[in-house]
Amino acid sequence: MKISKIASVFLIMGVASFAAQADQGSGKITFWGSIIDAPCSIKNGHGDQRIELGQISNTLLDNGGVSTPRPFEIQLENCSFELDSNGNPLYNTVKVTFSGGHVPGDDSMLAITGQAAGAGVRIQDFAGQMVKMLKPTSGRGLGIGDNTLNFSAYLEKIASVTNVTPGGFEAVTNFTLAYE
Repeated sequence: MKISKIASVFLIMGVASFAAQADQGSGKITFWGSIIDAPCSIKNGHGDQRIELGQISNTLLDNGGVSTPRPFEIQLENCSFELDSNGNPLYNTVKVTFSGGHVPGDDSMLAITGQAAGAGVRIQDFAGQMVKMLKPTSGRGLGIGDNTLNFSAYLEKIASVTNVTPGGFEAVTNFTLAYE
């Protein structure tokens, strides 16, 4: 009888212990992305980015200065290329086209929104050339494996504005890759 009570207590403790461990937290993980028709993948975290330009003096901009250029990059990974009949790689050059609202009359200056006004964002490509909205950059040759496309961005006063208005701002651009 004593053994059966002890066994019952262990059985109850075991069930209670199992019940307590059955759900000690749960969650959901969603994996998402897209499959693209391209010779390279865009590295995770480089499709959607936030680049901080900093807290920029309106006096600097009003006196014809520009903010410090902030580098950003688009990283490509796992690049592999088809070969033509002579064994030369196909589609191993990429051009990048940026789109977004530009300052009227200046397609190389991305418009800002927010409390600040009178300035815009300029983007330079890896060769130091000014990027124009909706115009592809010069082609960049790619190698097999991983590649990095370097850019920089800075804030500048709009030429037709007398004074820059201080405040928070944001400028958004999308990019599209085209392989040749």
